[in-house]
Amino acid sequence: MGLSSTASSSLGAWGPALILCSLVSLFAGAITVQAEEADGVELFSSQCASCHGADAKGTSLAPGLAGQQSDYLARQLKHFKTGLRGDHKKDLLGTQMVAVSQALNESSMTALATYLSTLPQAGASAPEAAASNQRRGYTYYHSTCGGCHGGKAEGNSLLNAPRLAGLSVEYLERQIQHFATGVRGTDRQDRFGRQMAMMSKSLNEETLADVIAFIAAQP
Repeated sequence: MGLSSTASSSLGAWGPALILCSLVSLFAGAITVQAEEADGVELFSSQCASCHGADAKGTSLAPGLAGQQSDYLARQLKHFKTGLRGDHKKDLLGTQMVAVSQALNESSMTALATYLSTLPQAGASAPEAAASNQRRGYTYYHSTCGGCHGGKAEGNSLLNAPRLAGLSVEYLERQIQHFATGVRGTDRQDRFGRQMAMMSKSLNEETLADVIAFIAAQP
């Protein structure tokens, strides 16, 4: 159906103004995104790069952050800031993150997480494992981890499960040990951490090595 002459006339009068408002909104949104990304670059350079590497792909002590889900990164920063993670006396590296997080407000956490999620992902950092270990790891991984973290350890944001592919063997082993020994994932408010704490207890040392061999082999 066509517009009535009155409606058409009214739209004709306001059309340019409506178009202008729409364009202003679009430009404002674009500027906000660019500003967040710029803030994220600055924050990462000043607060994070010395440990996580200039390309955010991690070091022997700090995990790769490049390409990780922004929601997961922001959630972990909040956990460090509020004491849900990193306050255990055995989590020495987590304690450093607690100190870093105190300088971040919610807006800066979002900007930092958004920037990191746009970076190229890190590749596998472990030496290639034997084919037999990878086959066993495939079986163990899919029976305990794949349902949440994805068939190739790519992560699943809908299930709040981070990407595991590309994380170093040292980091994966350390976090699984932390979950299994109560260093991480014990607070009642950390629902996803508590799930991981439960799952970590189902992996013995040999099984864990095979699972990590499978994860390390993923692109």
